[in-house]
Parts: sequence; structure tokens; C-alpha cells
Amino acid sequence: MFESDFLEYFSHVHPVTPLVVFVPVLAYMVYLSVYDRHLEFGAIILSFIGGMLIWTFLEYMLHRFVFHYEPKTVWGKRIHFLMHGVHHDYPSDATRLVMPPGFSIPLAIIFYILTTFVFGARLTPPIFSGMVVGYLCYDMLHYATHHFSMKRGVFLALKQYHMRHHYGDEDTGYGVSSPIWDYVFGTAQKKAKREQEAMQK
Repeated sequence: MFESDFLEYFSHVHPVTPLVVFVPVLAYMVYLSVYDRHLEFGAIILSFIGGMLIWTFLEYMLHRFVFHYEPKTVWGKRIHFLMHGVHHDYPSDATRLVMPPGFSIPLAIIFYILTTFVFGARLTPPIFSGMVVGYLCYDMLHYATHHFSMKRGVFLALKQYHMRHHYGDEDTGYGVSSPIWDYVFGTAQKKAKREQEAMQK
């Protein structure tokens, strides 16, 4: 991708990297929830689940409107290719399947600030911890759908759903960890809709 070996090195990300970066953040958010904010167990659990749901929405919006945005300028096209286009051109490249820290860390900071602004400082740690877990599930599932053999159940369904996004219609199926927002916003894959209708009969 780059003539510079230095830049090329940083364009590859080991799939364990998000865990190394964000599991300590998750642990700190749990610590804040329990020992600093003194939240009750029920409030922590509900906020955590809410945070995971918020992440699925953010995942959908990022994938649809940022990763699949088509810039007009040369620089815009270059940045888009580096951010997501390369993944669609080389979907089996194992070192370009998880979000690089240079993108995920600033994004996490922005989301933390926005969460504090919307929900207040007291509830932010458990909500943000749910968002972090949601993000880690997204990155790990994304890697797994491309490189693990999934034989049955929900993981097989998610793999098939994402593969149809790559090899069928990339204008549908933006949800990776969950297709829920595709159904809400009408971007669910037609085949997935037919399968759901068949299951309901």
C-alpha cells in the first residue's frame, strides 16, 4: 500500500491489538462504575446493556455512512481506500481486519465525551464499558467471519450475512455483530429477508 516501509508496517494490525488496547479500558470503566460512582448492580447491568445496544447503532452508522462513503477528491478517495476500501479489495488479508488503534482510540475518546455529554458523568463508565465490549465483539467477530470456519448457529448466520455484504451486495448488510439496524433502516439483504420469512412460516 505504501512505498515507505515505515508506513506500510503501521498499516498492518494484529487481530489481538484491540484486546490489548481496550481490555484495560474496560477494566477501568468497571472499577469506576463500582468503586468511584458507587452504582447499584442493577443500574450497572442496565447501563452496560444499553451501551452494547448503542454500539450496534454506531457500528451500523460508521459502516454505512463513513466506511462506505464515496469521496469525490483524490485525497478523499485515498483516505477512504486506506480506511475501508482496501478491506473490500483484499477481504482475506488477516492484518487488515480489525480497526487500527490510530482510528479506534480517537474514536473512543470522541464517543466517551459524547456519552458523558448525553448521559452524565455518573452513568458514563457502565455505558461506555458496554460500548467497549460491543466494539470488541465487532472486531473479533469481523476477524472470525473472514478466517474461522463456522458450522452452525448464530455464528454461521453472521458469517453468511457478512459474506453476502462482500460478495453479493455491498450496499446492504452493514451490521457485522448484529443485523438489527439493517432491518430498522431497510438495508437488510434480500436473501436474509427471504430466509426470515421462510422461518416464520
